[in-house]
Amino acid sequence: LEGLPLGGYLAVACLLAGGVLLLPALAAVLAHLLPRGGPVSARLAAARLSAAPGHAVVAAAGVLTSVALAVAMAIMVASFRDSVDQWLGQILPADLYVRAGRASGSGHLDEALQARIAALPGVGRVDFIRHDTLRLIAGQPPVALIARPVAADGSDLPLVARAGAAGTLPRIWISEALQDLRGWQPGQQVDLPLAGRRVSVAVAGVWRDYARQTGAVMMDLADYRRLTGDRLANDGAVHLAPGARADDVADALASLAGPGALEIARPGEIRAISLRIFDRSFAVTYLLEAVAVVIGLAGVAASFAALAAARRREFGMLRHLGLTRRQIGAMLAREGALAAGVGVLGGMLVGGAIGLVLIEVVNRQSFHWSMDLHVPWLSLLLFGTGLVALAAVAAVLAGRQAMGQSAVLAVREDW
Repeated sequence: LEGLPLGGYLAVACLLAGGVLLLPALAAVLAHLLPRGGPVSARLAAARLSAAPGHAVVAAAGVLTSVALAVAMAIMVASFRDSVDQWLGQILPADLYVRAGRASGSGHLDEALQARIAALPGVGRVDFIRHDTLRLIAGQPPVALIARPVAADGSDLPLVARAGAAGTLPRIWISEALQDLRGWQPGQQVDLPLAGRRVSVAVAGVWRDYARQTGAVMMDLADYRRLTGDRLANDGAVHLAPGARADDVADALASLAGPGALEIARPGEIRAISLRIFDRSFAVTYLLEAVAVVIGLAGVAASFAALAAARRREFGMLRHLGLTRRQIGAMLAREGALAAGVGVLGGMLVGGAIGLVLIEVVNRQSFHWSMDLHVPWLSLLLFGTGLVALAAVAAVLAGRQAMGQSAVLAVREDW
């Protein structure tokens, strides 16, 4: 609605609320599965979870919320980064990339310079690329036009959909953003404004593009030149001949047209720069995840501090029965771990569901990007285990005062 994925946001809120409401049932199931043997502290902690799962829910609710949000963001960012990495590998298949530099004046590679680049020793093939813009609708942002050599079936593009049998019309491949914004579908015939006239073309497929949110049209370079007569190029993807060294060819390219006339880059450098920008852009999400975890731990500490203060007589009775402070501390640690475990388990499940909503709904509707699901299992396992351990420590620290000598004296109040 109005460009906002309100349904996705509502789904996230409902998943969080539903996860919190289902915590008592999850705690009861976990308590039923716990072994009944082991040390006294372990048996007491398991018995308390079975008898009063609501107490664990109070502490676990904050943990579930923080874990769910952190897990959802981790899954979304990992999926996005992995998809961008794969996408870069698909759109950067050449060994070297050359572009008209600022010192070239026109910013284009003319036919003569293209021929000289292709004729350099060590160059096997050069795929030249022409960039332009198309204004499909007056008053709307222009759409990027990319003309480059494309396989007949578009198999060298990161396709997400393709048309059936090809017709006689020139073919184009549109980005997901353009499909969403214009509603074009594979196999559909559309008109493009090329060289001052409307040209009928067929949509041969939809490809994944993380660079242009306003949409992009990909066309085979031969078709573009035939339709427009434009022989210029902006970039060139250089494929090396067998046995050629990238450094030697790069040096020859740099000296071909004078200082600064050409900019040369390797695909590894472009990928590294792109991923570094990506990581810098999403660095704030890691900070938000850390804040969410701290809030969850603070909830565990506050809940156990309040419960421990109310259980001073219980601790005193346990001391009279022969338990040491160490054993009571171990019992509190297990109770904190169990409460956090319930929250972490529920948070992982809810966070996975929210992550799917972020990937399939929120990002798709907000940015017109699709991505493949990638779950960082090891990172999430370490995260969950570490959070349970920290919750156990927080529970012990919160109950230290209630385990002191005053707990023993508090039993007198019942005599």
